[in-house]
Amino acid sequence: MAMSLKSRVSVALPPDVNRILYVRNLPFKITPEDMYDLFGRYGAIRQIRIGSEPGTKGTAFVVYEDIFDAKTACDHLQGFNLMGRYLIVAYYQAGKASRKAEIEQKEKEIQEIKSRYELGD
Repeated sequence: MAMSLKSRVSVALPPDVNRILYVRNLPFKITPEDMYDLFGRYGAIRQIRIGSEPGTKGTAFVVYEDIFDAKTACDHLQGFNLMGRYLIVAYYQAGKASRKAEIEQKEKEIQEIKSRYELGD
């Protein structure tokens, strides 16, 4: 399944491809062993983090050792039916996560100002 080093060098990957996958729509009862069994089919895994808080349940981060293994997993597991749920697999994009947090912080500040000055929506 692994590509030779020579063929990997000539492959140009899209800019959003990286070693970290963000997985959504996971069954709430999934175990770390289930995750390693499924995602480990595509290559060596450095780490898996499964969401346990109410806002993160059903999500996970899967970090591969190799970017090509992450790409293969993403390509094969996007839409995969696991325990009656269709997985949503994407590459983690740190910039998007931080921008979203900034926007949420700004919206919170705006709401505080509106309430302080008793302004309506």
